[in-house]
Amino acid sequence: MSTDAPIALSYDRGTVLVAQGPPGFDFTALPGVLFDPRTSTHRAQARHYRAIVEHCLREKIAYTDAARGWENKPAGWKLQAAREPYPHQAEAVATWWQTGRRGTVVLPTGTGKTFVAVLCMEKVSRPALIVTPTIDLMNQWYGVIKDSFGVEVGLLGGGYYDFQPITVTTYDSAYIHLERWGGKYGLLIFDEVHHLPGPTYAMAAIGSLAPFRLGLTATPERADGGELALPELVGPIVYRKEITELSGEYLAEYRTKRVYVDLTPEEEDAYRKAREEYRRFVAERGISLGGPNGWQKFIFEASRTPDGVAALRAYREQKRIERSASGKFTTLEKLLRDHAGERALIFTADNATVYEIARRYLVPAITHQTKIKERKQILERFHSGEYSILVTSQVLNEGVDVPAASVGIVLSGSGTIKENVQRLGRILRKYGDKQAVLYEVVAKGTAEEFTSDRRRQHHAFQ
Repeated sequence: MSTDAPIALSYDRGTVLVAQGPPGFDFTALPGVLFDPRTSTHRAQARHYRAIVEHCLREKIAYTDAARGWENKPAGWKLQAAREPYPHQAEAVATWWQTGRRGTVVLPTGTGKTFVAVLCMEKVSRPALIVTPTIDLMNQWYGVIKDSFGVEVGLLGGGYYDFQPITVTTYDSAYIHLERWGGKYGLLIFDEVHHLPGPTYAMAAIGSLAPFRLGLTATPERADGGELALPELVGPIVYRKEITELSGEYLAEYRTKRVYVDLTPEEEDAYRKAREEYRRFVAERGISLGGPNGWQKFIFEASRTPDGVAALRAYREQKRIERSASGKFTTLEKLLRDHAGERALIFTADNATVYEIARRYLVPAITHQTKIKERKQILERFHSGEYSILVTSQVLNEGVDVPAASVGIVLSGSGTIKENVQRLGRILRKYGDKQAVLYEVVAKGTAEEFTSDRRRQHHAFQ
C-alpha cells in the first residue's frame, strides 16, 4: 500500500501516538494501536514502536517519525582496549544479534555478563540506557562503561540527574522518570532482568521506544512466574549457560555440602510447642500456607484475635529456633577453623542473626542498614584480605563482586532456588586457583530440612 498522505508517529508519555494518514485509514490495523477515547487519539504502548515501523516498511505504508529521539545512524563507540571475549561471550552476542537484537542472556555470576553487554553496545552503536537494581550496581556500571568507551556517561538516580547518550540508572529511577527518557534511547539493557516483571518496574520496558533490548541475569525464574512476561518486555531467552557447563575453565571448581545439626533438648521442646500452636491455628482457620496467598491469609486472620496473635508469635519463635540453633554456632566455629586463612561469606535469613554473629565473633557485617560508604569500605577490605570473614543477610545475594571469597556458609535462608544459586554464585568467580565450597547448615528435625530440599532443586547442587 502506498499513499501521499503519510501517517505520523510521535512519542507521548510512554506511548506512540499515530495520527494523520489517508482518509479512512484503519490505525488499529497497526501492531498494538488502540483508540483512546480520553483524548480521541490512536496510540500504542511505546514498546510497540518497532513493530509499527516494521509493519509500515513491510506493507509500504508511508510514515513520518517524530517519535524517535535519537539519530538512526551508528554512534561510533569503540572499545578503548582490545580484549578477546570468551567463547560463551562471543556466542551470546552473536546469538542475540542474529535473533533480532532482542532477548535475554542467562549466564552464571562471574562469567562476564557485563562484557557481553559492552560488546552489544559497541555492535548496535545507538544511544543506550542501562537499568540496574541498586545504586551500587549503577555506580559499578558507570565505571565499566566509562573505562570501556572513554565517553561521558550519564547517571539517573542516587542524587544524579544527567542524561547522556549512554546513561545508567536504577529500576526505581527509570520508572519515576520514564516520560523524560522513554523516547531517547535505541538500546535498553536490563541488568538482573528478573526484577523487571514487577508491576511498576515493567513500565520501563513498556513505555520505551527502544527497538533493541538486552536482558542479563543468572537466574531468570521467579517464584510468581513473572519471567513469562520477559519475552514481551525484552525478548525471549536467546542464550543460556549454566554453572555446571562453565565451572573449571571460566568459573572456580566447587563443591556443595549439607551439614546437619541437632537441636538441644530444650530447643527441641520449645520448637515442638511453638510449631504445634501455630499449626493448630492455621488448621482451625482452614489456611494452607503453601497455597495461593496463604501467608497473607494467615497474617489477616492472626491480626483479628488474641489466639491469632499468639499463633503468629509462635510461628516467629519456631523460625528463630531453626535459624539460630546453638548447634549452628558450634558448626560455624568449626567450619571457620577448618578454612582459616580463606575468605568466607556467612549468609543468614535475618538481620538479628547477622548482628549476633558479628558481636560473637567480632567480624564485619553488611545488611540493608549498612551505609553505602561503610559497605564499600568493608568489601574493599574483604577483597584485600584485611578482613577474612564477612556476614550478611540477603543484600549480597546478587550484584556484588567478591572474587576473593572461596567459602560460603548458609546458616539460614529462604526456600527459593534463585537465592541458593545466587549465594553459590558469590563464591564462583575465578580468583587464582581457588577451590570453592558452599556449606548449608540445617537444623535436623525442623521444617528447615524441607526448605533446604526445595532450594537445592537445581542441577548446580546435584
